[in-house]
Amino acid sequence: MSKIRVYEVAKQLDISSKEIMDKLKEYGFEVHSHMSTLENDEAELIVKYYKELAEKNSSKETGDSIDAKNDNIPEVTEIIEIDEETEDIKVVHLPPAISIKDLAEKLDAVPTDIIKRLMKKGKIATINQEIDFELAAQIAEEFDILVEPEEEKDLMEEIFGEIEDTEDELVERPPVVVVMGHVDHGKTSLLDAVRSTNVTAKEAGGITQHIGASSISINGKKITFLDTPGHAAFTAMRMRGAQVTDIAILVVAADDGVMPQTIEAINHAKAANVQIIVAMNKMDKQGANPDRVKQELADHGLLVEEWGGDTICVPVSAIKGEGLDTLLEMVLLVAEMSDLKANPNRKARGTIIEAQLDKGRGPVATVLVQSGTLKIGDPIVAGASYGRIRAMVDDKGRAVKKVGPSTPVEILGLNEVPTAGDMFYVANSDKQARQVAEQIKAQGRVQLIGQTPQKVSLDDLFTQIQEGKMKELNIVIKADVQGSVEAVRQSLERLSNDEVRIRTLHGGVGTITESDVMLASASGAIIIGFNVRPEATTKAIAEKEQVDIRLYRVIYSAIEDIQAAMKGMLDPEYIEKVIGHAQVRQTFKVSGVGTVGGAYVQDGKIVRNSGVRIVRDGIVIYEGHLTSLKRFKDDAKEVNTGYECGVMFERFNDLKEGDIVEAFIMEEVPR
Repeated sequence: MSKIRVYEVAKQLDISSKEIMDKLKEYGFEVHSHMSTLENDEAELIVKYYKELAEKNSSKETGDSIDAKNDNIPEVTEIIEIDEETEDIKVVHLPPAISIKDLAEKLDAVPTDIIKRLMKKGKIATINQEIDFELAAQIAEEFDILVEPEEEKDLMEEIFGEIEDTEDELVERPPVVVVMGHVDHGKTSLLDAVRSTNVTAKEAGGITQHIGASSISINGKKITFLDTPGHAAFTAMRMRGAQVTDIAILVVAADDGVMPQTIEAINHAKAANVQIIVAMNKMDKQGANPDRVKQELADHGLLVEEWGGDTICVPVSAIKGEGLDTLLEMVLLVAEMSDLKANPNRKARGTIIEAQLDKGRGPVATVLVQSGTLKIGDPIVAGASYGRIRAMVDDKGRAVKKVGPSTPVEILGLNEVPTAGDMFYVANSDKQARQVAEQIKAQGRVQLIGQTPQKVSLDDLFTQIQEGKMKELNIVIKADVQGSVEAVRQSLERLSNDEVRIRTLHGGVGTITESDVMLASASGAIIIGFNVRPEATTKAIAEKEQVDIRLYRVIYSAIEDIQAAMKGMLDPEYIEKVIGHAQVRQTFKVSGVGTVGGAYVQDGKIVRNSGVRIVRDGIVIYEGHLTSLKRFKDDAKEVNTGYECGVMFERFNDLKEGDIVEAFIMEEVPR
């Protein structure tokens, strides 16, 4: 059936399209714009209406006859027919707001012409000023162009969207290895021996000061090593969504055994689901006891192959260079079993390992290509920074033109310094790279980079369970003694049910540290503290990372809170508020009274009726109330920051110099 556009009927009748659209809507016909099509009966009805209107007006008018116009109106059957298969009507898609300059490009018009038409409508606009979609549609109508709203395109999805690689396109790639372990167990020395470079000599105190990457070759195959200053940086990168490592080499000193940082490294690697190979270092030293180390590893869930487990354990000596070939062969074996593959024939994507501002070269970034091939001249996006690669240097300092998967390289050409852990992608053009970087800045890094887990708190746990978001509750436990860690761990893990499983990522002894907060943030966990307190800086970082820290002195309170949260009954009526800290500078024994502490208020204030706890080396040794607060010889209601005071505690006299007095009050929380 033949059809005709609304604007064509309007042109034939010399009437505005808007008037015809209004009349059609009066008759109950559905039209959306001047480019809507009309059936024959609809067009016939509108033509008939205006013919009759013209005839009525012609008897009254003495001037030009409207009949003359109407005589020229073709019959409906003669109206230009549109073959839907061959029609060539221009359709443009416009965003919610568009500048005059961009609109002119879309409409193939001169910007000044659009500005004139806007002025006729009473709108004054400059060439770079934006107008809304409705006004732009009215202008387009005057150019006989159909306008439709533009679908909101996610530029990042357009570039970053996962491209499914076929099996034929995938080729074997080198494994990416991170070296972790306790301080002074020989991590850098091991890397030094493996790479045959002297890194330690350049570093203050033998501590790794930066994050870098390097490649080595063994038996014709490459291995990429990430050089990190410990598991904290490893987790910081993982927190930003950078799952870059395939294998973790856990360095344990044979004469020292498993230490607190070793345990943390094990838990960080497990949380990242990374294959662990144990390098038992310092085998040349007297006092090396490999069996004791293997037993301690077994206690923490790493059962070596000799004892029937699946964890590879290689005895090495970084100083003498013994066992290194075996260690590297084991790395290649694990990599082979893991079937690590990537497609080199696609646009490159990967992770920023390290970035800095060089005075001579500008922003410099060390990147690890994870898939595709990175070439000089590629336009790239790295977080909120973008640019075109001007030069690339490999880990040996040689200039290279292109690099493939699992290869670290230093690049130049970004407009600003990206953040370590940011993902980088190759865009289609410089313009697209800039648009994506701007979009990233606008939307916020948290929503855009990687798959950062959702932060969890006990208060909204039940809601997340109900919405199906929470299948597993990860917890980090810190306590005053190891027995308490195990007791809390077992008690909480027994609460697992069909809806949510409780999993302990890490349990340790001592105060809650920044490393614990970073692990919790990266894994979407909450921290349970038992008889310990977080450091002031740790508390600030936890608030920034939105990590929920819960502190308890009774195991049953922790169990009840977790149970209540799982059942959706958690409704605290009171919340503890720390109001100040004071340090005990001197103690005095007073006969018949007890021990009096001379204290200096470090921050906040100490109030006479507040609750107090005494913290010694991060461990809570007392919690109760002040029995006396004095300023010189007078009783004081409160003592502020920077002043000294005398304090006595209810039924507690074991006060020592250096103890921290923490004052707190219980505030009622409105329901």
